[in-house]
Amino acid sequence: MDEANISELLDREAIRDCLYRYCRGIDRGDEAALRSTYWPDAHDNHGGYSGPSEGFIRLALGIFKTEPRNVHQIANILIEFSSPSEATVESYFTALQRGPDAGGEIRQVLLCGRYGDLFHKREGEWRIIARTVIYDWIEQQIPPGLPESERFASRRPIGAPYPNDPIYALLKGTSPRCGPTSEANDHD
Repeated sequence: MDEANISELLDREAIRDCLYRYCRGIDRGDEAALRSTYWPDAHDNHGGYSGPSEGFIRLALGIFKTEPRNVHQIANILIEFSSPSEATVESYFTALQRGPDAGGEIRQVLLCGRYGDLFHKREGEWRIIARTVIYDWIEQQIPPGLPESERFASRRPIGAPYPNDPIYALLKGTSPRCGPTSEANDHD
């Protein structure tokens, strides 16, 4: 395999890693992870929001930082390079989101669609410079009525917002094999 092919493989992996960091950032309300996916001058067209990525990040953190039951999954990542420093990327997503509406009632929605991203490589790093979310499916769902302690029973640990999610202890090398239920997991 020649050097150009190896370089392209590394670029593809860096782009996928960026997309996965986005999912962690949005689901955990992890500001650093979320910011690391966009260039500061990026634009995001996210349906109800269209503007600078900074505005979307602030909006998303305000919504998702308090609601740990958000799950984004990405699949079918197609990467097409237009130059060594630019790529158009289509990624299919499934997102399950839960949170209070304007009246405080808990709502749950399943969203499916695609992220249409333009990535730029700057100083060796790939990030999103422009994103358009293309929605293919939306389904309002009835959220579970039981508290998490009953729904999850002994299935622990339960995911939580940054920095209380167990992944952050694991990343620091401080994760206990088994531990008590955290207060962050005892709501609903």
